[in-house]
Amino acid sequence: MQSKIKGPESLLILLVMLIILGSGVIGAGLTPNTPVLLVIGLLVGWLFLRGYSWDEITNGIKDGITTAIVPIFIFLLIGTLIAVWIQAGIIPSLMVFGFHLISAQWFLPSVFIVCSLVGLAIGSGFTTIATVGIALFGMGSALHINPAITAGAIISGAIFGDKMSPLSDSTNLASAVAESELFAHIKNMMWSTIPAFIVSLVLFTLLGFGNHANAASGINDTVKVLTTHFPVNGWAAIPVILMFVTAWLKIPAIPTLFLNIFVSLGMIAWENPLSLSKLATLIESGYVSHTGNKMVDALLTRGGISNMMGTISLIIMTLALGGMLMHSGIIQNAMEPLVKHLNHAGSLITTTILAGIGVNLFVGEQYLSVILPGNAFKDAFKRIKLDPLALSRTLEDGGSVINYLIPWGVAGSFAASMLNTPVLAFLPFVFFSLFSPVFSILSAFTGIGLKKLK
Repeated sequence: MQSKIKGPESLLILLVMLIILGSGVIGAGLTPNTPVLLVIGLLVGWLFLRGYSWDEITNGIKDGITTAIVPIFIFLLIGTLIAVWIQAGIIPSLMVFGFHLISAQWFLPSVFIVCSLVGLAIGSGFTTIATVGIALFGMGSALHINPAITAGAIISGAIFGDKMSPLSDSTNLASAVAESELFAHIKNMMWSTIPAFIVSLVLFTLLGFGNHANAASGINDTVKVLTTHFPVNGWAAIPVILMFVTAWLKIPAIPTLFLNIFVSLGMIAWENPLSLSKLATLIESGYVSHTGNKMVDALLTRGGISNMMGTISLIIMTLALGGMLMHSGIIQNAMEPLVKHLNHAGSLITTTILAGIGVNLFVGEQYLSVILPGNAFKDAFKRIKLDPLALSRTLEDGGSVINYLIPWGVAGSFAASMLNTPVLAFLPFVFFSLFSPVFSILSAFTGIGLKKLK
């Protein structure tokens, strides 16, 4: 599709989009679906008026959605996994065991560290949030901790683990786009990642001290409910261990999830067999908790294929919008004027990070927030003699970690759905995502940890 829309018009279109999305989600408090659909309709009309054919427009939509076919299927499997993990007592068991291991006073920093380690081991922030993250979120509810803060600790840890794991898709992607060596890229990211990790840990520790006043009664009530209504035992560790083993063997996400689902179904058949129709209902509609405890029932009524469709519909619309923006050249034309005038490391890295944030805002897809700025600014990094490692680190700090903060982003909408907490509620507490670009920019202007070509 040849671009008929130039730089100034591209910027105007993006500005109008941002105003509509921001006014709808932030100003009016709407879910992102309606504002995104409105923006898609307006953009389709504008592209047609500017001379694009319907075939060109629909091809842009199709190409945008095609990039997410595999992630969408993974989300369906995650919905199934959550339902069978609850039915098999795996998530309730993790909650009960966690209550015995983690003190209320150190709960938030413990959550951050546990999710960091799990994410680092399995290389997937999404899987970390959807499994141990849900269990830890339930523990936070029993401890009467603000759910937004608990969600922030879970997501921050999951992002750190995902970012620093050699098994992570986003980490491998950033390294590949910038043409840097993977393990050198991970090592170089420590200059911005470790300071962001330390600041996050300190802040979660400080926040945790004021959040355990009524913990004892909440814990006792929740443990009693869980042990009464679910099979809580040591066998729950099997699927969790399996998740780590498959990650260590570098088995891809789809076979890993299928294997874990089948093992969990085997545990259900052994402990509390269900009829075929009830098993199908569990997989399709999710688990429905009837313990009589409102907090436990609200937490554990989740999972299933149908309950993932709201998130998937938003992802499909967002990627359709992103496909049109890319194929019409709007995103590329908006970034192009920036590249020519950047001759200093500080301004170049800051602009690249802002471009990654911008792509997250307008396209909502974390992979594209790495690919588009990476391709747009690669030559500029070479021109001012910066190593590809500087670019790959910048792409991570401004791209993949930011997607969790976007209400209509793939990662943000997924985390909000899994933890039942709006993105705008947990956004101020996802400290790791907020501080990663800050330390990356500081490195650029001070030169500390900034890799240059010899």
